[in-house]
Amino acid sequence: MTIDFDAAHVYAIPMRARFRGITVREGMLIQGPAGWGEFCPFADYDDAVSASWLATTIEQCTVGWPEPVRDRIPINCTVPAVGPERAHEITARSGCRTAKVKVADHPESLPEDLARVEAVRDALGPDGAIRVDANGVWDVDHAVTAIRALDKAAGGLEYVEQPCRTIEELAAVRRQVDVRIAADESIRRAEDPMRVAVAGAADVAVIKCTPLGGVRRSLQVAEAAGLPCVVSSALETSVGLAAQLALAGALPELDFACGLGTLSLLEGDVVAGADSLRPAGGYLPVPRTPPTPDPALLDTYALTDTEQAAWWRDRLARVRAELDHAAGSD
Repeated sequence: MTIDFDAAHVYAIPMRARFRGITVREGMLIQGPAGWGEFCPFADYDDAVSASWLATTIEQCTVGWPEPVRDRIPINCTVPAVGPERAHEITARSGCRTAKVKVADHPESLPEDLARVEAVRDALGPDGAIRVDANGVWDVDHAVTAIRALDKAAGGLEYVEQPCRTIEELAAVRRQVDVRIAADESIRRAEDPMRVAVAGAADVAVIKCTPLGGVRRSLQVAEAAGLPCVVSSALETSVGLAAQLALAGALPELDFACGLGTLSLLEGDVVAGADSLRPAGGYLPVPRTPPTPDPALLDTYALTDTEQAAWWRDRLARVRAELDHAAGSD
């Protein structure tokens, strides 16, 4: 495996709005014989969890991806926890016919969430699809109340993503509402992804290849889940997004728009021009190989905090050891 891990580039790209509690997206870009890969687990993830992220990086820059069965992917725009005017602007400018709206940003957020969803509906018109994502923070009763209100505000929701934390809670919510339930964290963190379907906990599986260990592993998880799938971003640059698009392109069936338009959440990208994976007309192409970072952009977005850069390099070394240990145990 001819990867020069010591030459990895550490990047830091400001975000347009706070998302998932962060205002700057950091990660590493690593070159291998098949091209570039991206290693960007969030700071709160431990080394064992981060090992799957590194496995995705290594797959991408050494052996590449399976052949796709489609050439382009329908994309949803992503609306963070912003005010209604900004939510309307993001949706209207995206060119997408599906919008994923962040909700449940804080315990008393429901009035703000309703206003945001109403603004998105106004921007999309009556024929667009709206889905919301609560990131597992509600309990069952709160979820049922919020989903009914949000469904009304949206004039009909396509689905609600991860309203509660556990599979059992998802199943309880699903029995009480008429809106589809999508499982995200419950798919990624379950030892047996099929449990979500067997428990009657979800109608849709949200698959993220970056934290699952690569495109091939994600295809196995999708098959085991036994549910219609949506591929979603882990907030990567174009380098990491390429793997997510490769997964979406390789899935046997794809019935929903995918959450891969997330470059709009970042102030910049490490890939220049037409190779930057920004949706056009609500679609993104399926790449056959990873895009190559632009040297000038690598300089622009290089992490200049020497202590934080050292933290990333230290982390990469630990996670490599974790991955090697896991491989040796198999």
